[in-house]
Amino acid sequence: MLDRMLDIGAWVQAKREGLGLTQKAFAELLGMPETGERTVRGWELGEHFPTPAKRAQIENLPDTASLRSPYAGDPDRADFSFIDLFAGIGGIRYPFQNQGGHCVFTSEWDKFSKKTYAANFGEVPHGDITKIAARDIPPHDVLLAGFPCQAFSQAGLKQGFNDTRGTMFFEIQRILAHHRPKAFLLENVKQLKGHDQGRTLKTILAILEGRAVPEIPEAVPMSEEARKSLGTKLNYRVGFRVLKAANFGVPQNRERVYIIGFDRDQIAAADEADICSRIFDRLEKVKCKTRVGDILEDNSSVDRKYTISDRLLAGHERRLAGHKEKGNGFGYSVFTKDSPYTNTISARYYKDGSEILIDQSDIGENPRKLTPRECARLQGFPKEFNVDAVSDCQNYRQFGNSVSVPVIEAIAAEMKPYISG
Repeated sequence: MLDRMLDIGAWVQAKREGLGLTQKAFAELLGMPETGERTVRGWELGEHFPTPAKRAQIENLPDTASLRSPYAGDPDRADFSFIDLFAGIGGIRYPFQNQGGHCVFTSEWDKFSKKTYAANFGEVPHGDITKIAARDIPPHDVLLAGFPCQAFSQAGLKQGFNDTRGTMFFEIQRILAHHRPKAFLLENVKQLKGHDQGRTLKTILAILEGRAVPEIPEAVPMSEEARKSLGTKLNYRVGFRVLKAANFGVPQNRERVYIIGFDRDQIAAADEADICSRIFDRLEKVKCKTRVGDILEDNSSVDRKYTISDRLLAGHERRLAGHKEKGNGFGYSVFTKDSPYTNTISARYYKDGSEILIDQSDIGENPRKLTPRECARLQGFPKEFNVDAVSDCQNYRQFGNSVSVPVIEAIAAEMKPYISG
């Protein structure tokens, strides 16, 4: 019995160390309470067994985190350091890591996204950023944040700063004010540009540039530290642009606002010239041809569970007819392998897949939803990216909320010369 317990303990330890996690982080990844670290230690010492449910969880974890930072053992080798806020599943982190950066802090509140992040990067992100003081975040060269977009999105209520999700920008501002990193990259939905007749984005840009802004009403919810930090002037050269994912090689009609900034006090080029506009002008010239078939698996090899039922298809067709009668363009969309690109995948894709269905007439079947692996490809994630840490439903949510990785790769490459060293 003791030998068996020790064997299981060694297996648990190998899994944990393969992912590069501490006992505390491993316990959090398994959804255990604060005392979970002691329990994990007990497993590894052979003092007791994990329950069958916990063993199943551990078995489902990968043996290694394939996208772990190459600088984890020696951060000083990295060209620059960065933090990853509202990290999701690491779509912004990965390209900056590829450019020679080392991530020193990550924050993400969603427990399922944390699992996917840990399975790929070997780190369990910290939780709610509103509860983490700026002083508890390590110094860094670059701040990255795909801050919550529902408050500004077409699918949401468009409440902006009147929605707690919209005020997450002020959490970014307080961290910038405290640490003054050399640069930042922020990402949000295209609708941010026109929200409140453009006033929301103008306020954001004015704060980042250190210009005078209207007083933010007390009714707008934010942390106490964030409100206090509004009195600290920033001094960034800032620019923004709407970029299309399809132009960067992924077959998806996804448009997002990207905001970049460089500290004028630390980067001479930013003080002397509008380097943000120059970067975006170059990025706007990128034009790639795309084809949906390049990210698809062969229909005959895809599990039939992804094929929509006759009942669901009939419902899609009925709603499409109703929308046409009203003169609007809503409804389901079917794409073939020869389509140049799909619609934008959204966090609601798990519900019925209506925005992106794949034609299966070649095998005489109803259209189907994308598989999680195809979703990963549609967002430009590398083939090594692990999609097995969570359910299909959670994968769809996560990829719908994620960024298009190749767009970030292009931005990171343009920003690197100003932030390295």
